[in-house]
Parts: sequence; structure tokens; C-alpha cells
Amino acid sequence: MEKHIVRFGVIGCGLMGKEFASAAARWLHLEGVGFEPRIVAVCDANPAAAEWFQRQVPSVERVYSDYKMLLSDPDVDAVYCAVPHNLHAQIYVDIIAAGKHLLGEKPFGIDKEANSRINAAMIAHPEVIVRCSSEFPFYPGAHQIIQWVNENKFGRIIEVEAGFWHSSDLDPTKPINWKRRVATNGEYGCMGDLGMHVLHLPMRFGWKPANVRALLSKIVSERPDGKGDKVPCETWDNAVLACEVKTADQEFPMVLSTKRIAPGHANTWFIRIQGTEMSAEFSTKNPKQVSSLPYSPGKQQAWHTVDVPYKSAYGTITGGIFEFGFSDSILQMWAAFCDELVSGKDGMRQPFYCATPEEARGSHLVFTAALASQRTGETVTIDWRD
Repeated sequence: MEKHIVRFGVIGCGLMGKEFASAAARWLHLEGVGFEPRIVAVCDANPAAAEWFQRQVPSVERVYSDYKMLLSDPDVDAVYCAVPHNLHAQIYVDIIAAGKHLLGEKPFGIDKEANSRINAAMIAHPEVIVRCSSEFPFYPGAHQIIQWVNENKFGRIIEVEAGFWHSSDLDPTKPINWKRRVATNGEYGCMGDLGMHVLHLPMRFGWKPANVRALLSKIVSERPDGKGDKVPCETWDNAVLACEVKTADQEFPMVLSTKRIAPGHANTWFIRIQGTEMSAEFSTKNPKQVSSLPYSPGKQQAWHTVDVPYKSAYGTITGGIFEFGFSDSILQMWAAFCDELVSGKDGMRQPFYCATPEEARGSHLVFTAALASQRTGETVTIDWRD
């Protein structure tokens, strides 16, 4: 079977750019897909970062230091862009205007105004497919919970909790980087950096917060600057958002948390749903297990924890007895994006598509309201018509 090759350019050759290159190199891991990404061009202002791609990725034919030159390359069909948040609006808008399909990193703009600029560009170019990076829902345990939600297994929702926690910033000797500066990361702080991961599934389920009461924390006040001095940490380290969800037929509380300082956690993503007929939870801290509590009136309430087989959205060569990991979720996300580029949303091999710009826009409404709540100490209503 001849594969449909999608020719990619990468703008931003750092950590996540390399993860994409790794996913492309592992494409033979997937079974029965008729499409494949091929990285043909890269761009980074840092020559050393681009040099890694030249050395490690044989398909790379051209290296640019100016992203506009990459966008004018007729051999590039689509772009993966992973740059600091303050660069999103200009570069994402230029990518879309150039007619290149885009998978961009969250949060799709440093603030709500920047996000609006990106959305306006998409409206002007409806032929371009634009999606936001969010890989954790592609874990098999998360997919099991997605299936249960879609099958209305939970009955009336009692409460939802979702979060993304890590702990590398607990170390006060860790040098400062762009994520700790408002000018590059934005006032959202940890919410902008981590929050789309947390909101992806609630948004997909239609669970939009009607309001939010935010508790934001700055824990480490300064960090080494790498030059012998210490400089202020400007952004929020941790955020806990208490929300109310109001759908057409029910209301329930939802707690969302994004934490850069969560002792003992290394990239822990989780979702917990409590319902009158079923409760369930999944965490990447125990990636092979999913827990559920089915309930009937008068019957025993007992949690069941089972090992989830390696059963991903797109079939792989890996046997079901093995463990699923972060690099596998990246591969599955990229398969979903390429599938949609080649087949369209309605023609995809499986129904779970990547996070949408509409969902990213929703995250900006939540984060902007959270900042207002932190300033006033009050619960802030979110206007979804905004």
C-alpha cells in the first residue's frame, strides 16, 4: 500500500520538536495507516538546535533561520510550531496565512487578545486545518474514560477533577527560563503552560465552566540567572480553579489544577469523574491501570482497578500485555493529526481528533477569568459568547 506523505516543517527545534522527530521516526510502529509525516525543513534561531535535526533526521533537506523562508517553501505542506507563548500570535497567523496546516503548541497565544488574532486568521483561511498539541488523552486509560462518558455510563455527574502536575520547580537552584517570565510565558503562568492538557477532555465533553474561583500561588520567588545572580520569578507556579459546570440537564462542581510544584510528581496527568451510576479515574502516574466504581441502588459500592491493555486509537505492533508511555501518546496524537489532514474529520480511522482551536479559545476564557478572580478574591462568571 502506497502511503500518503505529509511534508512537514518544524519551527522551534527544542524538546517538543525533537519529540515530533522521534514520533516520525517510529511511524513503522503503527499498523495499517495509509499516511506518514516526513520532516523536510526545520527552522530555529539557535543553529545548534537545528543542527541536531540535520544530524539525526535524514529526511531534513533544508534548514532556515527565518521562519518566513520556511513558510515560502513550496515543498512544506504542514507545520509543527513549538515556540515561546509570546511568539504564537505572529507566527501562527503567518503559518495560517501561508496556507500551511498547523499543529501548534498550547496555549495558542500569550493571552486572550493574541488568541483572538489567531482565531481571526483561521476564519480568513478555512481551508487550513489547525489543531493544538495535547497528547495525554491518547493514553488507553483516558480513552476508556472517554468511551464511558460517550456511552453516558456515569448517570448524573456529582463532581469532576482534572489536573496536570509536575515537581521539577521544587528545586530552588533550577535556573530561570522563559516560562518564569511574564514577557515570554504570559500572566497565565502555569495555567497557560499546562492548562490545555487539563481542559482538553472537559471541553470535549461539553463541560464548560460557568464560573471560576481561582487560587494561584507563587512559591519560589527568585531563581539563579545562570550568571551568578538571582532574578525574580514572575509567573504563577501553581493554580487551583474551582468551577461550576452548567449543562442543559445538570450542574456540578469541577476542580482544575495545574502545578509546577507538586512534590513527588513527574508529569502526572489525571481525570476523576464521580457519578450516580459510575465513578472512574485515570492517572498517568499508574498508566496501565484504570479504576471504576459501577453502582446500582442498594448495591455494594466497590472500586475495581484493572490493568488496561495496550489498546490505542491507532493500531500498533505492540502486544496488549505491554505498557503504554508518553512517547506512545505523542505518536498517537500525530497519527490523529495526519489522519485528519489526509482524510478529513469525518473520514478518520477513529473518532478522537486533536484538541481544537475552539477548545484552546475556551481555555483562554477560563484563564482570563481565573486571573480576575485572583485579583478580586471573588468568583468570576465566564461569558462563553465573548
